[in-house]
This record gives sequence, structure tokens and C-alpha cells, in this order.
Amino acid sequence: MQKLLDLISEETKRAFDAAGYDGQLGRVTLSNRPDLCEYQCNGAMAGAKQYHKAPMAIAQDVAAQLTDSDVFAEVSAAAPGFLNMKVKESFVRDYLRQMKESDKFGLQAPRQPEKIIIDYGGPNVAKSLHVGHLRSAIIGESIKRICRYAGHDIIGDIHMGDWGLQMGLVITELRRRQPELVYFDESYEGDYPEEAPFTITELEEIYPTASARSKEDEDYKAEALEATQKLQNGVRGYRALWRHIMNVSVADLKRNYRDLNVSFELWKGESDVHELIPSMVRMMKDGGYAYESDGALVVDVKQESDTKEMPPCMILKSDGAALYNTTDLATIMDRMERYHPDKLIYLTDKRQELYFEQVFRCARKTGLVNEKTTLVHIGFGTMNGKDGKPFKTRDGGVMPLSALIREINGEMLKKIRENAAEKGYEIDEKEAEETAKTVGLAAVKYGDLSNQASKDYIFDMDRFTSFEGDTGPYILYTMVRIKSILAKYTEQGGVLTDTVIQSAANDSEKSLMLELAKYNAVIEAACEELAPHRICAYIYDIANAFNRFYHETKILSEEDGQKKAGWIALLVLTEEILETCIDLLGFSAPDRM
Repeated sequence: MQKLLDLISEETKRAFDAAGYDGQLGRVTLSNRPDLCEYQCNGAMAGAKQYHKAPMAIAQDVAAQLTDSDVFAEVSAAAPGFLNMKVKESFVRDYLRQMKESDKFGLQAPRQPEKIIIDYGGPNVAKSLHVGHLRSAIIGESIKRICRYAGHDIIGDIHMGDWGLQMGLVITELRRRQPELVYFDESYEGDYPEEAPFTITELEEIYPTASARSKEDEDYKAEALEATQKLQNGVRGYRALWRHIMNVSVADLKRNYRDLNVSFELWKGESDVHELIPSMVRMMKDGGYAYESDGALVVDVKQESDTKEMPPCMILKSDGAALYNTTDLATIMDRMERYHPDKLIYLTDKRQELYFEQVFRCARKTGLVNEKTTLVHIGFGTMNGKDGKPFKTRDGGVMPLSALIREINGEMLKKIRENAAEKGYEIDEKEAEETAKTVGLAAVKYGDLSNQASKDYIFDMDRFTSFEGDTGPYILYTMVRIKSILAKYTEQGGVLTDTVIQSAANDSEKSLMLELAKYNAVIEAACEELAPHRICAYIYDIANAFNRFYHETKILSEEDGQKKAGWIALLVLTEEILETCIDLLGFSAPDRM
């Protein structure tokens, strides 16, 4: 179904036509003076020069054409030529009724659905997830859900770092600690043990130890580089160890991502394209794209329109080793051949903007993607502590993601207990713990997603876990309040499915209805702009509008049955829209808090 603002604009365009002016002048926008009107049109001022007529006179002509409109309750001309408008309660009522009866509340399917691959994980195996992985996971998951809901075919890929020096470092450290392991006997021809010679806890200690040592010991680093080469060249024992590292790490990654309500359709890594690199390099050489520069193989990606220096994209180092560029380009080639996507989306720290510009230009120049393929890099800002610096633990280290989640959940559990004690009711401890996890996840995700992705933001535990203000817990508290009213209505013998939305009886009810009516426009914009923060702003406005309506209206004690049923129907729609929106953001609401 059409967006509400489009319907209003169509009515105004007809009035401009009927008054003898260009109908395109009738585009309507939300009022920037909500104290005066709900919508406004500035077309009379735009048409003044065209028609050599005072804008106020044009506005008055158009307003006269809208006197008997089925859409507008009030239209007035205001100096110097604005059209101030209020819509009829019956028009909004009919629109919401149609929304309620339509699939996805009337959201129009895209004219040309796209096949999209979104790359939004990027963790290195053998390492635990930390807060630096939070934004890509949260933003990427929401964008995937929004695009899929809007009607696109979208695939999420974790794209793990599973093939580089970190693998060689882990293997080298294991060899130093346990040289007797059969994996290091290159003459061994039997089967390798099914069980890994380490746990995830041990593995997470091994990598940082090896990494730190390699920075101080050149011989150790050389040994790690040799181990990496042996792994990539297919030495049996090293490949078997690598599979153990992968199995243990991926199981832990899946648990951590599950705690974040984040999932991937593809669990691929750099290793998946290792065998494709030689043929890709040959293609780039044979096509005349790649050439040697100081021993390295590079592709020029600068363009005449560049105003800043654009370095060549390096394909192979002087020793013939592959780089991130190499595996990312090979991954693009693999994705295009396997899935034929219309769009590739990458989510990383915004400091990688130049890197992705190089990779995208190289992919286009060398024909890895076709002309119609859209390549998008969404660079996100940093999650900072209250000191304005990247978020750290109290002792200055990088905080594991699991520790951050535990801290948030603990804070939410504390507030849930305090709330229960303040209101004088008993809580089931197990239920409280589960509720704390649900609300804690909303606090983290909403706190992140409510910011525009490219901007840095301050992670403020007290603010994010507050039940007041622009926070996830406030949104969930509003939803729980609606659920409570609906439950009490059914306890009184009411039937939710028998209710029908009525015309607004007061201003706060109409305001809530108008907020709900923006749904299609918001979801469409969030999808087109890949912008979850638009949905956050929308549900915050709905929550505010509902709470204003709730405080001004005695819903359950209303004696007029039809009026009460109409309000209940409005609450049902409000709750359904909020449920849909928070699911697109990647979290859910409890039944009570």
C-alpha cells in the first residue's frame, strides 16, 4: 500500500492542478512546527516566480480547493505562503485499518529484489571475541534482517581470519610446549587423534602469548612464518592441527554470537579461497592488470578524478605471499561465481575506508565483478568509554565480549531486583535472570544501533541500562506495559480479535496513530540507506507517543465498550509494530519486567 505521506501529497497535487498550477508543487512534508499543524506544503513559494504571483495568493487558491477534502480536516494559508495542514481522524483511522489487514503492515515489495551478500563478522579464529567485534556483528545482523524483511534475498557471511600468521603462531607455540605431539612428526602416516590437544581456554591463552613473543623474538617469528607456509602448502600434521583449531574456535564463536542473537548463513574463511588465488593472479597478469613493482605484484587503481593519492592495490608481496587484499579479491571472485549477487556489503571499522576503495576498484578494473554489481563499504565508528577513548577493561586491556555481556546482564538483574523491591512484589530468580539477559541484550544493541553507524559513541552503562530516555530498556518497558493492558483486557472477558480501530478521540491518540502510520516509509528508508538507526528513532517516537496517550487515557476503566475496544485495537497494532521493529534490530521483549 502507498505511504501515508504520498497519499497526502497526491491530494495536495490535485488541488494545485485544480487551482491552475503545476501539480508537482504539491509535495507535502511533516510539519517543522507541530504546535501549529501536522503537515505542511511550501509549493506556493516555489511557484511564485513561475507564475509571477504572490505565494500567499497561490496558497489561498490551493487551500480553497481542499475545503471539502476527504483527507484534510484543516488547511490554512500562512505568511509568506505556507500551507498548514491537519488530516482527518477518519483518514488516519482507515489507513491504520488497512495496515492492520495487510501483509507486513502494507510494506511494498521492492520493484527489483536484489541478491545481497553481507560480510559482517571478520573474527580471527583462536582468539576470543572482544568489544571490537561488537559493532560489526550488531549492525550487520540488523541490516541483514531489514533487507530480508523488505523483500531482498540476503546472505550473511562471517568471513573468518583462519589462514594467516596467527595460525602459524599457534602451531609454533604448541610445538614449543608439546614437541612430542604426533602432528609435528612429518614422517607419520597414520590417522590423527579426533580430540584436540587443547581446550578453548588454553587456545585463547596460547595465541596472545605467541603473538607477544613474536614481536620480541625474530627467530620465533621466522619459525611462525615457516609454520604458516607449511600449513598453506598442505603439510598433513599442520592441516590436522588447523582443523582442531577451527573446530574448537568455531564452536566458541557460535556460542558467543548466539548470545548476541547474531547468525550467519555462511561460515567461510580466508582458507576457503586459498586454492583460487593462483588462477586469479594468472588472470590479472594475463589481462595486463597486474605488474611487478619493487618485487611485489600490484594493480594500479588510481583514477583521473582522484584529488588524493591512491596507492596501487598489492596482490602479492615480494616473497610471493598473499595479503588481505588477495584473499578479499579471491573471495569476491568466489562469491560472484557461486552466488551471482547484485550487491556486496562489507562492515568494518571506518578506518579501513581506503583499503576497501582499493579492493573495490581493483575488483572492477580486473573484471571480478560486472558493471551492475554494487559494492558497499559501511565504515563504523568506535565504541568508546566515558573517557572518550576506545572501550577497555578497568585494567586497560581489551574487554572480551563475554565479559561485557556478563557486566550488562548483572547490571540489568540488579535493576530488576530493585524495581521489584520498590513495588513490593516477589520475583522468581530464574525468570529474573532470563529477563535480565533479554533486557541486557536490548540495552547493548539499541545503545549501538540508535547511533548512526559511521559515528563514534560513548558506551555508558548507566545510561544504556536506564528504563527512562532513549534506551532499549525504555522501549521494552513500554512494550511490557502494552502487553499488561492487553492481558488485563482479556481477563475482563474482552476478545482482542473482535476489536476494530476507531477514529481518534483525543490529540494524544491521534499522535500515536500518525506515528504508526509512518511505518512503511521508515522501513523503506532504513533498507535503502542501510540505516538501523532510523528504526530506533521511529520506535522511540512510538514509545513516547504511546506513553503520552496512556497517561492521558483511562483505557481499561472506559465504560463505552466501543471506544474501549477501539483503543485496545490500537494497542494491538502498536505492540505488533514494535515487536516487528525490535526483531529487525535483533532483540526481543519479555512478557514482564
